[in-house]
Amino acid sequence: MDISMLWVNYPYFVAIILFCLGCLCILTQHNLVKKVIGINIMETGIFLFFIAVGNIEGGVAPIYDPTLPEGVLYINPLPSVLVLTGIVVSFSVTAFALAIIVKLYQFYGTVYAPDIMRLR
Repeated sequence: MDISMLWVNYPYFVAIILFCLGCLCILTQHNLVKKVIGINIMETGIFLFFIAVGNIEGGVAPIYDPTLPEGVLYINPLPSVLVLTGIVVSFSVTAFALAIIVKLYQFYGTVYAPDIMRLR
């Protein structure tokens, strides 16, 4: 395997690892705050994947610049837009989840999921 091909695929490997780590965190942790952190790690992997898909080697930002030569290669702006939208949505979901966790803590006195189920 050519070493240059490894660097081309590096963001994809990191995105897969981040997604798997977040998934593992969600499945193995009982603390609700740690589950929210796992969701955020998964989202980061997805964002990195979208940015890696939209990147073109040697491409420039899709902003008009009259000093650029003719036939310049622009990157695809759609993945960047999707990531910006995803960041806003993930921030909102995280804030909502943490607000629910605060209310659960006030009501049950714990953020440990098995204890909450037992106290219910």
